Amino acid sequence: MSSSHFSPIQLPGCTIPGNLFLAPLAGYTDRAFRELCLSYGASFTYTEMVSAEALARGSVKTMGLMERAPGEDQLGIQIFLSEPDQIRRALPRLLTYRPTLIDINCGCPVPKVVKTGAGAALMRSPDSVYEIVKACTELCDLPVSVKIRSGWDASSLTYLETASAAVNAGAAMVGLHARTRVQGYAGKADWNHIKELVQAVPVPVIGSGDLFSPEDAAGMMTSTGCAGVMFARGAIGNPAIFQKTRDLLEGKVPGDGSRVSAEEQLQIGRRHLLMAVEFKGERIGCKEMKKHFSAYTKGLPDGSSLRNELMRCSTVAEYEAVISGYLRDHPAE
Repeated sequence: MSSSHFSPIQLPGCTIPGNLFLAPLAGYTDRAFRELCLSYGASFTYTEMVSAEALARGSVKTMGLMERAPGEDQLGIQIFLSEPDQIRRALPRLLTYRPTLIDINCGCPVPKVVKTGAGAALMRSPDSVYEIVKACTELCDLPVSVKIRSGWDASSLTYLETASAAVNAGAAMVGLHARTRVQGYAGKADWNHIKELVQAVPVPVIGSGDLFSPEDAAGMMTSTGCAGVMFARGAIGNPAIFQKTRDLLEGKVPGDGSRVSAEEQLQIGRRHLLMAVEFKGERIGCKEMKKHFSAYTKGLPDGSSLRNELMRCSTVAEYEAVISGYLRDHPAE
């Protein structure tokens, strides 16, 4: 079993500079949040889920999801689809955004995605995964990866078959969120599935599930031998987790699992706010930051009252006043 360490990931035609990934998260991993996470040490980021069908039809909103952040030299575009024809029709437009790799979503548990035969529905059809990945690898020279779950439910654990089908079709990397579709985000991720997959396929496996601290990441890498880890919910409201994890993996600091100070946490949130507003404008940026500030304030002293105040903010000035007032009333110890 390999020990945990920070290292690059070599894929056909490209090298990802490290093994700490930000997972694609619908509604969260927009350009501003990706840029923020990269500044705090994320090795690689993905867009929010992109509908291949909507992309094929030229949806302006969908194309906006693929815009790069400043300095985002590498970018994974994640698409969801149910059949090979959709990737054939979407690919010409997708390639104009110059992704580093294309990721096929085989894990989204959301009903509106699953009912189309996409996302986690594909875990019930490894043959479909093969055909989709094959169509993609035959039409472009970029590395293709898949993001999968353990299976549909506990009686249908198909991660080994699905991953093997993808790799046989040319997939260069596999990400595994070690929960079933029925579990959603509840219960406990079974890291043994990641360990088994590492031993079963000849490509890098990126592990995901229950990663909320640097120690979690190091523990997953040590116990499973996975090539890297993918932070999802653990990065929301805590982008500094990437740098803290890298420091731990490189032996620079002892792990303590703690977040940054309350002041630094809110300053990160403030920086995020300004980036979101620059990207989307003040009205939309301020509105969308409410869900992020719910996470940035988690665990802070009097965090509940702070959240209530922030949820009423609709301008940058209002956010600034609330944050400044809180820091004034809660000086660092």
